[in-house]
Amino acid sequence: MNAEKDLSLEPPDIYTKPGAKYLKKNRQWQGIPGIERTPNGRLWAALYSGGDTEGPDNYVALILSEDDGVTWSDPVLAVDPPGLVRAFDPCLWHDPAGRLWLFWAQSYGFYDGRAGVWAMVSNNADASVPAWSEPRRIVDGVMMNKPTVLSSGEWLLPCAVWGFRDKEGIQVASDYNHLPEQMYSNVISSLDNGESFQLVGQVDMPSRSYDEHMLVEKTNGDIWMLVRTYGGIGECFSSDKGRTWSAPKADVLEGPCSRFFIRRLHSGNLLLINHHAFEGRNNLSAMVSRDDGNSWEGFLLLDERDNVSYPDGVETEDGLIYVIYDRERYADKEIYLAVFEEKDVLAGKGVTDRARLKVLVEEGSSTF
Repeated sequence: MNAEKDLSLEPPDIYTKPGAKYLKKNRQWQGIPGIERTPNGRLWAALYSGGDTEGPDNYVALILSEDDGVTWSDPVLAVDPPGLVRAFDPCLWHDPAGRLWLFWAQSYGFYDGRAGVWAMVSNNADASVPAWSEPRRIVDGVMMNKPTVLSSGEWLLPCAVWGFRDKEGIQVASDYNHLPEQMYSNVISSLDNGESFQLVGQVDMPSRSYDEHMLVEKTNGDIWMLVRTYGGIGECFSSDKGRTWSAPKADVLEGPCSRFFIRRLHSGNLLLINHHAFEGRNNLSAMVSRDDGNSWEGFLLLDERDNVSYPDGVETEDGLIYVIYDRERYADKEIYLAVFEEKDVLAGKGVTDRARLKVLVEEGSSTF
């Protein structure tokens, strides 16, 4: 690394009153959203944009809804590093204590071979003007998917230092390969509720593509890791809370090489948001497993259109599920919300009075 690239290690500029630069009318593209919901019903959404593509001009923005996703605010917070450092891949997460975390990745240029996962925390995310902690860098790498809290109380974070392999799983020669000992789907642990973080495990998934892995605690206590691959989704298992892992198997679930979302529901069943019966990134669907991930059923079609992708979700205490995703990041530049219950998924259609699909969160600007 050189001194210029080390600018990515510096705290970024944080704007709690973002100006005109961050309004949707001035975005040439947008996408990669995340979502959370406070106990009082406020919806928070994160996205990133800036410049004409994924690169050094990128910033992260937060918007919110006070009416259950019907209308959304202009940005209420923006993370925008100076110069050629970009902020990207945001993640929103409520921890067990009710604090709202905003994670994002930070890198010099598109990717500098190291990047870094940063975080800020709000203890009053329902306030009219929420207060946020100072940004801090947690580990090397990128994390866009939510942490998992184990039954023991330990937090596991799915962070990756990108490995840049081809479809056959062969390492691609790259100027980005600066941390070979960390270029895996990594598992980061916190045993003190986010005060400190340690790298505890790694998985070398064949033909992985940007990793975007997620972690689930199985009913027998094993940890199940799912990783984005060129051919779909790969898996492996850990019986010691993510420290060591079984031999990874690529492409055990179908997928168009895209982000997915998996989470255990309050019912005890698993929810997976993935593309089903797809041709490319279409047919984004919700499915449920009642046997701990061995089989899937329901297949509620959330959006059949092309270029719908990158879902993130959250479930309320009373079983309402919110899933956010993007559509046509560079053309229509839209972000959508799907709202449903587990009953809707199992029925394969909206059967509850709370089900709403294709709810527009952000429409694209006609300026570009």
